[in-house]
Amino acid sequence: MAARAVPSSSRGSAPATCADVAIAKLHEGGISVCFANPGTTEMWMVSALEKQRGIRSILGLQEAVCTGACDGYARMARQPALALLHLGPGLGNGLCNLHNARRAGSPVVVMVGDMATWHRAADPPLNQDIEALAGTVSAALRAAPRGKAALLLGGTALLEEGGALSTAGRIAASLGAALLCEPLPGRIERGQGLPHATRLPYFPQEAAAELAQYEVLLLLDVRRPVAGFGYKDGPSHLLKQGDDAIWELDAASSLPEALQLLEAQLPGAAAVRPGVNCRGMFATPHRPALPSGVLTAAALCQAVAALQPAGTILVDESLTSGTAYWEASKGCPPFSHLCLTGGAIGSGPPMATGAAVAAPGRQVINLQADGSAMYTLQALWTQAREQLKVLTIICANNTYAILKVEAMRQRTPGTSSGMTSLSGPAIDWVALATGMGVAAGRTETAEQLAALINQGLEQAGPFLIHAALK
Repeated sequence: MAARAVPSSSRGSAPATCADVAIAKLHEGGISVCFANPGTTEMWMVSALEKQRGIRSILGLQEAVCTGACDGYARMARQPALALLHLGPGLGNGLCNLHNARRAGSPVVVMVGDMATWHRAADPPLNQDIEALAGTVSAALRAAPRGKAALLLGGTALLEEGGALSTAGRIAASLGAALLCEPLPGRIERGQGLPHATRLPYFPQEAAAELAQYEVLLLLDVRRPVAGFGYKDGPSHLLKQGDDAIWELDAASSLPEALQLLEAQLPGAAAVRPGVNCRGMFATPHRPALPSGVLTAAALCQAVAALQPAGTILVDESLTSGTAYWEASKGCPPFSHLCLTGGAIGSGPPMATGAAVAAPGRQVINLQADGSAMYTLQALWTQAREQLKVLTIICANNTYAILKVEAMRQRTPGTSSGMTSLSGPAIDWVALATGMGVAAGRTETAEQLAALINQGLEQAGPFLIHAALK
């Protein structure tokens, strides 16, 4: 990820030529998509983008939409996208999803317009230290594990590039080790024929208890796990094993090749095959039955898993409502699962937008919490403008449910339900979607949800479902 301030003009220079050269260099470096929310200081860059063949420019209505779309694009295309933003305040708006992109290891290039060099000293209203703002977001394997062991996967270990994920699954099956993954992976390939990893619990006490039962841990392209927040009497660092019991291998070590070398040292690992002798490590084909009756969060997850097509890109910012989806979907046809990595909410709609741009032949489903959807709902407009095949399912429980869970766990006295409720007035998601050019429908039953999912999957462009949960 890189961010650089680009002056819009300076006396005695030729800014149009500089802009043309900058955009041409970015294209030569592999940039083919730009998600833009430009302003006055970026007009030269807009002109250069319009002249540059090979770079697709996509307009976003808010900077967090642009940076989140870059993140989603990068996770799927495995190539960087460009975000063009307006001055320091624009970069400030986009920082939340740049934070998520950094946590996901996504390659993102950010171009931010700056004041003319000769005008900065006047300290105009939008002047800001862009470099300082941008700076806020920018091992060797020594032995095979012995004893009760677990492989903890993250980053590139969760992908099938070079067969890394499948190789890790075969190693775990051969050793009789557990296969774990970080609780919110940036991207993981899932479904039938692929290893099914157990996600570490979100809350630190449960995660620490899970990790404590293993004598030896092999960490594959993942940092040592820590608590997301500091809880009273809770742990910060979740691993209690000594350094001699923790083996680490990161992406810089050419992970697929390193795993293949390790597999070659384990008799029988290469012979592990799905459905034969995989010790249940690889998911077998299975679809849950379509639910009926009251539309609960669990029924919603079950319906999505029952109907999602092969090759789906599932963008998951469902937070509390989507907890049942991980197990319900493990036997679905192969798909990609993208999660909220850094905890900065509002990533789902823009990430789905970027993923659809990166993989136009695949269906994108955005499983989306209602509270966080309001942060970046402007992404729907871009989806309609570009006619992107994104099905957004709003898990509408009319509350910031995660805050209620946190208040209960922390025994916070006097917590007001008024600060966690999204009712009064209730949000009309169908009206919001249609107002931005996206067809939509509302459901209160599991049967209606299934019908709307099928309707959305048949659309050539975006579709939104207001799923009123009980």
